[in-house]
Amino acid sequence: MSKQMGRLAAGAVAAAVMAGVAGYSQQQTHAAFSTPVNVAVSANVASNCVMTAGSVGFGAYDPLVTHASTNLDQTGSVSVACVKGTSANIGLGNGSNYSSGRRMTNGTDFLNYDLYTTAARNTVWDTTNRVNYVAATKNSSTLTIYGRVPSGQDVGTGSYTDTVTAQAEF
Repeated sequence: MSKQMGRLAAGAVAAAVMAGVAGYSQQQTHAAFSTPVNVAVSANVASNCVMTAGSVGFGAYDPLVTHASTNLDQTGSVSVACVKGTSANIGLGNGSNYSSGRRMTNGTDFLNYDLYTTAARNTVWDTTNRVNYVAATKNSSTLTIYGRVPSGQDVGTGSYTDTVTAQAEF
């Protein structure tokens, strides 16, 4: 091949490469698109509540002097966390030693007590009289339990206990 033919061939190759690059650029800038469609996305959040056990510690009950004519009042608590917007009714069971009322035992004797919805202690908190709770957020809230051991009971010495279940109905 002559030098001139070689230069023409090289020029033709260069032109073809440039045309290919130009064609590639044109294809990218003139892409076709389909008609857009919607993709449905969904989820369900169910009502749910979680409770954390609390306690009511009455402390010392003195049937001879201090509590011969004065009730022993104390407070305790239970924590509840529900999914935001959940409406729940919180109930308290009767306890492990129930017999015509809530009772703690030392294994031999029984010490009567009750749990209430308010500081006035005029509404017993049980499975019938529940505390209404509406969750403003998912964060837990502490509900106060108002307890009372009535005065004048004739009980023996010892450590008295009972277990009461708390449950949220939603």
